[in-house]
Amino acid sequence: MSAPQGGPLPGPGEPGSEAPGGKRRPHGMLKLYYGLPDPAGEARGGLAPGGDPGGPTDINGAHFDPEVFLTKLRKECSLTQLMDCETDMVKQIRALDSDMQTLVYENYNKFISATDTIRKMKNDFKKMEDEMDCLAANMSVITEFSACISSTLQDQHEQITKLSGVHTLLRKLQFLFELPARLTKCVELEAYGQAVRYYSKARSILHQYQHMPSFQGIQDDCQKIMANLAQKLREKFRDGGSGAKDLAECVELLLQLDEPAEELCDEFLSHARCRLEAELEALEAELGKPCGAPVTDILEFIDRGCNIFVSNMCLVIASYQELFVSREGVQGITRMAQDKLVAFVNSLMETYFSLVERRIQLEKGVGDNSLLVRALDRFHRRLQALAKLLPASNVAAEGTEIVVRAAKERIRQYLLALQSFYQDCLTDVRQSLAAPRLAGKESPNLAELLGTISASVLNQIKSVLTYVHLFTAKDITFSNKPYFKGEFCSQGVREGLIVGFIKSICQTARQFCETTGDKGGSTPPALLLLLSRLCLDYETSTISYILTLTDEQFLVQDHSPITPVTSLCAEAREAAQRLLNHYVKVQGLIISQMLRKSVETRDWVNTIEPRNVRAVMKRVVEDTTSIDVQVGLLYEEGVRKAQSSDSSKRTFSVYSSSRQQSRYAPSYTPSAPLDTNLLSNIQKLFSERIDIFSPVEFNKVSVLTGIIKISLKTFLECVRLRTFGRYGLQQIQVDCYYLQLYLWRFVCDENLVHFLLDEIVGSTAHRCPDPVPMEQSVIEVICERG
Repeated sequence: MSAPQGGPLPGPGEPGSEAPGGKRRPHGMLKLYYGLPDPAGEARGGLAPGGDPGGPTDINGAHFDPEVFLTKLRKECSLTQLMDCETDMVKQIRALDSDMQTLVYENYNKFISATDTIRKMKNDFKKMEDEMDCLAANMSVITEFSACISSTLQDQHEQITKLSGVHTLLRKLQFLFELPARLTKCVELEAYGQAVRYYSKARSILHQYQHMPSFQGIQDDCQKIMANLAQKLREKFRDGGSGAKDLAECVELLLQLDEPAEELCDEFLSHARCRLEAELEALEAELGKPCGAPVTDILEFIDRGCNIFVSNMCLVIASYQELFVSREGVQGITRMAQDKLVAFVNSLMETYFSLVERRIQLEKGVGDNSLLVRALDRFHRRLQALAKLLPASNVAAEGTEIVVRAAKERIRQYLLALQSFYQDCLTDVRQSLAAPRLAGKESPNLAELLGTISASVLNQIKSVLTYVHLFTAKDITFSNKPYFKGEFCSQGVREGLIVGFIKSICQTARQFCETTGDKGGSTPPALLLLLSRLCLDYETSTISYILTLTDEQFLVQDHSPITPVTSLCAEAREAAQRLLNHYVKVQGLIISQMLRKSVETRDWVNTIEPRNVRAVMKRVVEDTTSIDVQVGLLYEEGVRKAQSSDSSKRTFSVYSSSRQQSRYAPSYTPSAPLDTNLLSNIQKLFSERIDIFSPVEFNKVSVLTGIIKISLKTFLECVRLRTFGRYGLQQIQVDCYYLQLYLWRFVCDENLVHFLLDEIVGSTAHRCPDPVPMEQSVIEVICERG
């Protein structure tokens, strides 16, 4: 099968003849018809079964041989396949015929339209050619007429030019002759700017021809008029009611009239000073309100100052610089004008800064300081705008210093507020401790009071840190200053506020440890105990937590030395130790006072035979038990030495069987006391030395041991100053045995109690002329009954 001229057509079974949906692909067949490459067709191919591309069996190839193709089909295909192939070829032939007809029909109208267009273009080009010929002829005629006119007017051209110059000169002369009248009219109409412009145009010509009488007269008249105008401008310039625009116009005109620039600068600044000082007086009036009158809040005050005074100052600076500093063509006044402006701005801004600082000092509240920070931020922002207008002034540095001083003062106020809050907490604790005692009720739980004061102080510190953190917020302009990135965070907040407050807590603790009779003498012992535990808690955890919280909120970038945590913890522990020592001392002195009075107020020589334990001894045991409960609420038990099985039944050496027989036998002679003293002193040499005021450990047993040592030592010293009868000695025996029954369980080593009570009874025996001890069984009966 031969392909139409221009290229091969699709072969049998080729998908390119029909689209996948059964529709024909005319674009693909057109490409084949006109010999254009078709990648899709190449990909599809149209080979017979077993045919080679481009060979004699390729029905779409250039070397297709029908005989070879048919021979191959007859050999390789069955009858059914041959019939199917014939059917396909018939279908393709019909499809190609149909497509060819469609192609012819589609292009027929295009061919006809193209023919009409070409015929029309031929007619249009012919008409255009005729018009171009006509245009060329007309241009030739115009050229001839132009040459003729030029030749005719050539002789009169120079005369016309000369006449035009004369006309221009006459107009100028007419302007000069009419200038005095024009100036007078402008002055009457208050068109001062127009008058100055007229005079400026003619001034150089009048000066050049002033030697001519006519021009001299015009110049004299104009100078009189302009002198009068200058006077009016100066009066308007000095008028306080003139606006900024009128003022600038007056200065502009006076400078154009060659008025002295220095005088104009002074007058301009003097006029501006009057207005700005009036605004400063209005601001000062806000500060000078009588007591009781409502004071404008800090943000509103700063807004008024910025929106009125600072804004007007910026306008004055801008106008002044435009008139005197940035003017082109005015030589020799720039430096002078700049210096005058800097001095003027610095003097007025100094007054304004003093008012701002006075208003900042009125901010005594220690709560939320967001208004103050916003006010300082607004104040700082507006000063930056002013500083950009006048970089030579020290406004920006002074404004920053005011903000820094305000931040420092705020830190100081917050420190005082924390200290005052802490003192109030201590006052509340005092009242809580005193109220039940006055009402006869049970004392409050010290552990709960400790938790309350610790939580309150910690919450107050967190609140203060939140308030102070506003100074370093990212949306605050001055927070980017080096001071607020470094020194404010480290030396201000951390050292000045937090470390200062922790040190004040320790200092307050040391003040409570003063001797009796001073400030510390009136302090409730329970408060001393509570504060010692508070300081100990600060040493163990609170100080580290507070400083870590501070360092996280205020990223300390300053490299200046700071107080280490270990130093503060050591100071807090030292304060806790001193408080606990003082607590032991105070409680020991309270019990000692009872024992001392009980010994000094009794006649021990003439006393009756003991039948009961004295009430003061019962009171001592009760108070010791109460102290044990009180200390146990805040401190751990502590370590005790192993107790003996008969601790509560131990007898004293002064009335033990061995010593009783040797020391108090019926054969008592005057030389016996010497031997007794010798034996007693020898016994003391081998006994352990007792340190009465030794440092107390942070546990309940150590605290109670210290109190009991002080009490029994006082009892011993009081006994040594008295003289006892037989029954007085026996009463001391009963009292000491009663104390032995109960006090041994409170101390870390029961031998300490045994030794001191033994010393008391022994000293009593030494002070007794007739030392006859009571039987141990009788003592036990009396104590059990008591």
